[in-house]
Amino acid sequence: MSASAQITNLHPPKHGYSPEEWEARLELAAAYRLAARFGWHDMLGNHFSLRVPGTTDQYLINPLGLFFEEITASSLVKLDTRGNVLSDAPHGINKAGEVIHGGIYAARPDVNAAMHLHSAVGAGVSAQKDGLLPISQNALILMSRIRYHEYGGPANNAEEERTALARDLADGSILFLRNHGTLTAARSMGEAFVLLGRIERACEIQLAAQAGSAVHFPTQDAIDRTIAIGARMYADSSHSPRAALEWAAFRRKIDREDPGYAV
Repeated sequence: MSASAQITNLHPPKHGYSPEEWEARLELAAAYRLAARFGWHDMLGNHFSLRVPGTTDQYLINPLGLFFEEITASSLVKLDTRGNVLSDAPHGINKAGEVIHGGIYAARPDVNAAMHLHSAVGAGVSAQKDGLLPISQNALILMSRIRYHEYGGPANNAEEERTALARDLADGSILFLRNHGTLTAARSMGEAFVLLGRIERACEIQLAAQAGSAVHFPTQDAIDRTIAIGARMYADSSHSPRAALEWAAFRRKIDREDPGYAV
């Protein structure tokens, strides 16, 4: 049995959603609750999303007005990639979330989950001239996935920003939004979450290293070999396709510690 086949969810479908959509809602709500525990929030800002299974133009995102720790599976809002709200949203949604996530899903049919943060470490590294440096194993295993997007202020023209984000993300799965934050775009909720956790740790290590003496760089051979290994992580042929093993452990953690998301 494959790693992904071992991951099951015992929560029954609720509120009239199909089993597939309910499971997607659970996945996304779990990500929000976990993110709250890790301090990955910025008041009511930041947003994660997940494509609705079986659709090409619909996705789920958080409603405006709730902290990450308050998100439940049934509170998530359904949108289409044109910005139409397809379910209840008493306070609406974050417009920036619709621009970022809708644009990515429209441009990248291979992407099923996206996460955007304004963390201090991610935004800090995004503001550094050279971005993420190849100074730790944590950074090197991500290097092949990283792209950069220039900051132009709050998006006044949604279509221009959508086009620019899709262009700059290209075929990557991690995007540093300069002077702004970070974003991951992946094939599954687990893969997006685990990549975000890895980029957070890599940024923490970089800022810690820069606070001391001059930074030591690995040899070019070590850099090249580690980047190549990292590029194969979470491939379908790997031991943890789409970060399935890591995500299963995270789901067990949130089910133990904060099962209230599953309503």
